Amino acid sequence: MAATFPPPSTIISTPLRVGFAGTPEFSAQALQAILAAGFKVPLVLTQPDRPSGRGLKLTPSAVKQCALEREIAVAQPRSLRLDGKYPDEARSAEVALQGAQLDVLVVAAYGLILPSWVLTTPRYGCLNIHASLLPRWRGAAPIQRAIEAGDTQTGVTIMQMDEGLDTGAMLLVESLAISDTETAVTLHDRLAEQGARLIVAALRALPLRTLIAQAQPLEGATYASKLDKAEAALDFSQPAVQLARRIRAFNPAPGATLHLPAIHELVKVWNAVAIASTGKQTEPGTVIGASPEGIDLATGQGVLRLTELQRAGGKRQSAAAFIQGWGGAPKA
Repeated sequence: MAATFPPPSTIISTPLRVGFAGTPEFSAQALQAILAAGFKVPLVLTQPDRPSGRGLKLTPSAVKQCALEREIAVAQPRSLRLDGKYPDEARSAEVALQGAQLDVLVVAAYGLILPSWVLTTPRYGCLNIHASLLPRWRGAAPIQRAIEAGDTQTGVTIMQMDEGLDTGAMLLVESLAISDTETAVTLHDRLAEQGARLIVAALRALPLRTLIAQAQPLEGATYASKLDKAEAALDFSQPAVQLARRIRAFNPAPGATLHLPAIHELVKVWNAVAIASTGKQTEPGTVIGASPEGIDLATGQGVLRLTELQRAGGKRQSAAAFIQGWGGAPKA
């Protein structure tokens, strides 16, 4: 059911006060676009600083770095639940949100669940930038799961948030084609640009009452579960096409890994392609050929050609460079 958003009685004529909640680079690009468009951002919410790098130095999120550069107030609660594990931090965030007198809170890959008190504090509620064509791929990893599943299209949905998991009404939707060489890195970057552009359009339309809130379809919902390091190991009983998609979906993290003969540690695979099998059936996982074009392994169906790899502690290498230092390559 469609409805005009926001309702006529809430229209304001003064410039919007926009809060922002987000953490990684995907979010930071949206925040930068909102600021560049001239919106007032009095408050940013982001995840606490995390250990990073070999020295495990506490590092601020991409969103916090952007906010500090623009001298925007930052709150970093570990939880927003007033009755949860960190009630003092949640109450402090509540005071900050109420004091900011927000018209709307934009949320993009924030990483915390928003309880009802957050959803209802801004005048227009909370708008989410979600990197999928809802209701497909609700959840934490829509970019990677779309590639892994072999989807040919994805996109961005600007959604009015409710208390469900990515179940709110859709305000703006724009699709984007997924190429057959797409990695999570390249798709992330294209969706981040798209999301930043769409949220600015949504914020500009908000006071004009031109956004139409459309309920999500009841059918077609899927869940994009969070990526797990346990998924990194390649299962060569699967078809080569499916393995190639997983490698692209897990590039750069958590990565796809395997063991190769004469190498006594996991090897990370950055890129691979599926090719048709031309020889006799071979045990899945067996190396059946190595050339400058790639290292070929038998799979449950077809052949997987590894084209870019990395040894532990080493650099990313083309297959041609990798083979030169690999003592287990099949003899020609």
